[in-house]
Amino acid sequence: MSLSLIIKWGGQEYTITSLSEEDTVLDLKQSLKGLTGVLPERQKLLGLKMKGKPADDDVKLGALKLKPNTKIMMMGTREESLEDVLGPPPDNDDVVNDFDIEEEVVEVENREENLLKISRRVKEYKVEILNPPREGKKLLVLDVDYTLFDHRSCAETGVELMRPYLHEFLTSAYEDYDIVIWSATNMKWIEAKMKELGVSTNANYKITFMLDSAAMITVHTPRRGLIDVKPLGVIWGKFSEYYSKKNTIMFDDIGRNFLMNPQNGLKIRPFMKAHLNRDKDKELLKLTQYLKEIAKLDDFLELNHKHWERSQVLCDDAAFPVVIPEIWWYSVVLRRCPSCVVLQYS
Repeated sequence: MSLSLIIKWGGQEYTITSLSEEDTVLDLKQSLKGLTGVLPERQKLLGLKMKGKPADDDVKLGALKLKPNTKIMMMGTREESLEDVLGPPPDNDDVVNDFDIEEEVVEVENREENLLKISRRVKEYKVEILNPPREGKKLLVLDVDYTLFDHRSCAETGVELMRPYLHEFLTSAYEDYDIVIWSATNMKWIEAKMKELGVSTNANYKITFMLDSAAMITVHTPRRGLIDVKPLGVIWGKFSEYYSKKNTIMFDDIGRNFLMNPQNGLKIRPFMKAHLNRDKDKELLKLTQYLKEIAKLDDFLELNHKHWERSQVLCDDAAFPVVIPEIWWYSVVLRRCPSCVVLQYS
């Protein structure tokens, strides 16, 4: 019986229809070599498992019980063109064509048709709780692609494409925040990426739950037409006893994803060209301290995350002047007024 498989690699999809259930995993890798130029020994096929473990090369494809058009993510680099890895990845249209949300937000944020869509998601979208929400914790919602992970560059393992300081960042954030992952892909890929990055199994922090593209809604903007967004109202509607506008912050490299909740969104710099930028990117290191500072506040609505890097902590008590310099994430504040929790922005 012939099989139809879809392989995702390097930002592209490859359809394979020439294999049968009698062919082996190695036969599949040989076919992929012809399509991608990646040698079988350099290929890692995510989601291709036998009894809970990665399938060996001699396992027959029929034994894996693959459904028609099963999608499999491949990781690996061409042996003969490793220099290409250091070149720029393909352009990401979402990043390149992103726009400043301020010009659109007034027209869509409170539109009744959009609020109705959120209400339907609250009612119909099923959330699998991985770890229960914690009383008194704030909420951190994180995108995946280009926020935590360079998903376009080629590599042998996901760890090579992981944003620097990811685990340190999540460990620190978990002290004050419940952590939710929200990616504009399907849940299968989200779970695969989180496992590959070691996020879903890390003992130092826990993910509360994950949301995929099905939790998003489509809104119409007068200037940009139809776009997909991540409305935090879906989370607030489902977990109103824990989370609200006052205690939620979302990180995403695409600003329009928080078009419905601009006050709660922080646009992070996209992590791209991992092999070039791995040793230089310190975005999560800086944001670790930012999250720690604002966690002291009771209400996030007074914050303007757009200028998070230029933040200053000001105190009304002249005896406790605190000014955090431009590289404030490395500074040490020696004196702090116990009652001072107000953040202002220049």
